[in-house]
Amino acid sequence: MKVLFSLNHPAHYYLFKYVIRGLREKGYETKIVIRQKDILENLLQSEKEVYTKISEKKSRRKNILSIISKGIGELITQDINLYKEIRKEKPDFLLGTDISIAHIGRLKRIPSFIFNEDDFEINRLFCKATYPFASFIVAPEYTSVGPYSHKKIAYNGIQKMAYLNPSYFSPDKSILKELDLFEHDTFFIVRLVSLTAGHDIEGKHRGIHKSLLNRIIDFLEPRGRVFITSEDQLSEDLLKYQVRIPPNKMQDLMFFAALFIGDSQTMCAEAGILGTPFIRFNDFVGKIEYLNDLESNYNLGWGVKTNEPERIFSIMKELFSTPDYKATWSQKKTRLFKEKVDLTRLTIWLIENYPQSIEVIRKDPEFQYQFQ
Repeated sequence: MKVLFSLNHPAHYYLFKYVIRGLREKGYETKIVIRQKDILENLLQSEKEVYTKISEKKSRRKNILSIISKGIGELITQDINLYKEIRKEKPDFLLGTDISIAHIGRLKRIPSFIFNEDDFEINRLFCKATYPFASFIVAPEYTSVGPYSHKKIAYNGIQKMAYLNPSYFSPDKSILKELDLFEHDTFFIVRLVSLTAGHDIEGKHRGIHKSLLNRIIDFLEPRGRVFITSEDQLSEDLLKYQVRIPPNKMQDLMFFAALFIGDSQTMCAEAGILGTPFIRFNDFVGKIEYLNDLESNYNLGWGVKTNEPERIFSIMKELFSTPDYKATWSQKKTRLFKEKVDLTRLTIWLIENYPQSIEVIRKDPEFQYQFQ
């Protein structure tokens, strides 16, 4: 049996990293195809994974015309190249976060499992292009899939927990030495993204701008070292803060950080799940359920809208005045993993026992708690 994984983003490799390993251990063949995005290709190379690239990264201006026109062109290319790859490889299952596996899966009559945790109402462009063609939509229980609930395989969890589960992830302290840090040194990570993805098609979602970034650095620097990781090229005056580590070491660094600040949904969530307080600054605040869960139910971080930047500083003042707050965050993280299911084990079971697994999980949603 062969399973093809289609990846669009670095976090998507991590999502399937231990699923891929688990299936290989059970004798399945696996194939990885990617769309070049951010550091995804570098990440796979650092992990020594073999992959096939089915589309190249192209720059997009932050406007609706650029996102739609270039997105359509990329999708057509991706569909064609994926079709060729599937015709050659002949996989039995298609798993991923990618529109094309839904299209080509339907065309070739191969079961496609689309993994998504963004609500239908927030990511309409992706969902409308994907869900009508997908066989199954694997999503958290509280994630809206619009009119396609009959395709949904719901689970009590968050995608990032699939690879940050302590059963799989153990932080490597050697990353500290690489940056001339000791284990008890205080340091902070700031993440900047360009916000040109399909879910920002209207260009309304802003993040950390230069003047705010400078204020954040001025506030943090007296308290510890500041590292910046950015999708776009940093200006010359900020290069001294740029963190230069292998992409597969970032989660190790995040684990030891005293605070994570960013306008990235993914990395803010990762920080909280790792037990590091995060402050998320963008206009998606309040709109994405899995982040609402982390921020409101587990109190692992804060979402701050772009019209209230001063709140960032009041949060930091309060946090830094709290004794041993990282120990408190560790307790919150423990509760999170105790209450959620292991998506990696659940996914392996779904594939290994298909198609009976689909019937079982739909008839008895509580069955998922066998994978805690």
